Amino acid sequence: MPLSSLNLMTDMYEYDLVVIGSGPAGQRAAVQASKLGKRVCVVEKGAGIGGACIHSGTIPSKTFREAVRSMTRRSITLSMHAMGTRPVRPTMEALLSRVDLVVERESEVVQDQFDRNDIEIIPGLARFVTPNEIHVEGLDINRTLHTSFVLISTGSRAAMPVKMIPDMECIFTSDTILSLPKIPRTMVVIGAGVIGIEYASMFAQIGVQVTVLDKVDRPIAFMETELVDELVHQMRKKGVTFRLNEEVASVSRSVGPKPAVTIEMKSGKVIVTDVVLASAGRQGNVEGLDLQAVGLAADDRGRIKVDERYRTTVENIYAAGDVIGAPGLAATSYEQGRIAACDMFGLPHVAIPKYWPYGIYAVPELSMVGSTEQELTKDLVPYEIGVARYSESARGQIRGDDQGVLKLIFHRDSRKLLGVHCIGSQATEIVHIGQAVLALGGGLDYFVNTVFNYPTFAECYKVAALNALNRFRAVDAEAAAK
Repeated sequence: MPLSSLNLMTDMYEYDLVVIGSGPAGQRAAVQASKLGKRVCVVEKGAGIGGACIHSGTIPSKTFREAVRSMTRRSITLSMHAMGTRPVRPTMEALLSRVDLVVERESEVVQDQFDRNDIEIIPGLARFVTPNEIHVEGLDINRTLHTSFVLISTGSRAAMPVKMIPDMECIFTSDTILSLPKIPRTMVVIGAGVIGIEYASMFAQIGVQVTVLDKVDRPIAFMETELVDELVHQMRKKGVTFRLNEEVASVSRSVGPKPAVTIEMKSGKVIVTDVVLASAGRQGNVEGLDLQAVGLAADDRGRIKVDERYRTTVENIYAAGDVIGAPGLAATSYEQGRIAACDMFGLPHVAIPKYWPYGIYAVPELSMVGSTEQELTKDLVPYEIGVARYSESARGQIRGDDQGVLKLIFHRDSRKLLGVHCIGSQATEIVHIGQAVLALGGGLDYFVNTVFNYPTFAECYKVAALNALNRFRAVDAEAAAK
């Protein structure tokens, strides 16, 4: 659309952009539009701004994870044993003591960002009247907003795998699990995806007997197989039981003085547990939007279809974040929102880069960027790997992490970097070194010839590269001998 026509169009309405939802995608879109001098309003139905990311998802779960790690750190355990004191199991109250503070602080950061950019926030439920009219209804508001553009960034919620009714006692979702009144003795996690594995590992770390159920063959299947196998191994050492290729038939509350849940699988197996965590995917929050009023529809998982610029089939309506489906990461949602706002108002932009990292905040954490061995093998791409183990690094010894692994994958011919895969301390941090090299087209020579701080986990890049170089030389020598 020509800028002259765009300016004329935006002058016709009360707002240039109405954002429905204040999660990562909505935040970034609103701020970007405001930076372009646009009149922006954010409609939020929740009690606080920031969406599930701040209030029930990313921020609370990662803060909880840090509390678990801090209270179960090996050095603390060893010190208590040395003093003849038995480690005390932490309480939910102690583990959650920091969560509320971090959530409150992050909410204040977003509020301050909106205030500084003159972004109006309207609390209430939004629904479409026309493509340019949004009706908002709340405790103190009943108003129709007129706008040039709309961004749907309503996020998602936990989906239920079977007919289960979540409560605040025995049956929880990933959105409510941190409302547990106390640490249970046993827990069943339904779903071996990212969120399920993260929480399963956290609760196993504090001594809960965890069972993971899923109908898939392996957990988090999109990750590098070798590293997932290592994670499963470490989780099993902490007492986690994996029951894969199993589908849940029914879930029911047991009657008696002590609340419990009975899970029956289609194979006939039965498990009785104190607590169930349902983590079987996400459902887009589209109820109440009246999408049909503007000719839009969501699929059976509440996902809205968009193009590469996050435009729906209605010219002035965009969607971004969890409500459009995969990858469903806070990091990519932020960028989607920014790109959508740029596209609305004619600001040149580029698509999200091909290489973005995945972070699995389990205990231990995993991270990856680029291709896996399985993908390269399927695509008939020749490659070689290089591996560095934390146990062989000074930083690993200092940290007390002797289980971590960094794997690099290089093209067999060009020796360019194709993939980075890491499990262990700070995996989600050090992966960004590989991400930069991958995006800039670098390869083996960079890692072999560069100098890293010592002692650091980043130094594992050089160790892994030298390991790969030895493999290259061995193959080259074999080829020359022939």
